[in-house]
Amino acid sequence: MNGSMVMYDEEYQQIKMIIGRLSSDANAKLVFLVDKNGQQIASHGEVGQIDTTSLASLTAGNVAATDGLARLIGEKEFPVLSHEGEHDNIHISIVAQRVILVVIFDERSSLGLVRLRVRRASNELTEVFEHIMKKVEKEREMGVDLESPFAEITDEDIDNLFS
Repeated sequence: MNGSMVMYDEEYQQIKMIIGRLSSDANAKLVFLVDKNGQQIASHGEVGQIDTTSLASLTAGNVAATDGLARLIGEKEFPVLSHEGEHDNIHISIVAQRVILVVIFDERSSLGLVRLRVRRASNELTEVFEHIMKKVEKEREMGVDLESPFAEITDEDIDNLFS
């Protein structure tokens, strides 16, 4: 999963169920899952006026910057990050070394509860992503082309289309 991520409907539904339960169990405002490129995979909760596209890409950037800080001081990574605000808090964790789980919560919850619930959800999500990887590998062995149908489109093709 170095480039883009392959997602199957069955596993996507499992992911949605897991983050929905996490949102409820942790009494969170919003839970979402982002790949390390900043693309939102799934979300559950009060999106409201939040620009989720920006939130997803800034979260991925935050994780990348924090990984740089970790390496500077001799750590491999900081797999869990927490930001405390005046009204809302953000808990960020790396799941299966592939995706970023973000929980936004307020005074209705606590960091301890969120961390406890995230631990269980992370284990479940790791199993789902391991299953996806096995499925991808099996399909590749069978010769299935998993590249994006847009991979062969060049900038020149796009320019010609709109010229």
